[in-house]
Amino acid sequence: MTHSHNKTHDLVITAVFAALICAAAPFSVPVGPVPISLATLMIYIAAGVLGAPRATLAVCVYIALGALGLPVFSNFSGGLPKLVGATGGYIVGYIPLALISGVFFKTRLFTLGALAGTAVLYALGTAWFVFQTGNTLAFALSVCVVPFLIGDAAKIAVSAIISPVIRRQARL
Repeated sequence: MTHSHNKTHDLVITAVFAALICAAAPFSVPVGPVPISLATLMIYIAAGVLGAPRATLAVCVYIALGALGLPVFSNFSGGLPKLVGATGGYIVGYIPLALISGVFFKTRLFTLGALAGTAVLYALGTAWFVFQTGNTLAFALSVCVVPFLIGDAAKIAVSAIISPVIRRQARL
């Protein structure tokens, strides 16, 4: 494979994962101020398949498209107001989630990396939520983190199982 072919392949596979995140993220279930979304599942899978640089780029493309107004955020929303709104910190937190999880993508530590990335996601999102709403940290944790712990653990487990399979099948 030539160097330019590798670059083209990297760009295409990154774009595919950006598109998958865009396609999955709008489907959400409202459970409070922060909806349950398929975005994190796709980001965990992107990190597990692509590694840190490409997964992080895919997430940045997703966020940029949403910021431009495409309806790729939860509940088919988009635009800058969503990014600076009460839950925007969680969307921005997808960047370190992809980066931290992706660092460990071909190791047995992927699950721990995904947990660490999720902790950073929760910290950024919750801090921004508290800042924007004036609610207490205890309240924010009770409505923005606790309801997601089991689901995110399940998403991490699923991604840890299927990401290596996708990598092998796609010969990445």
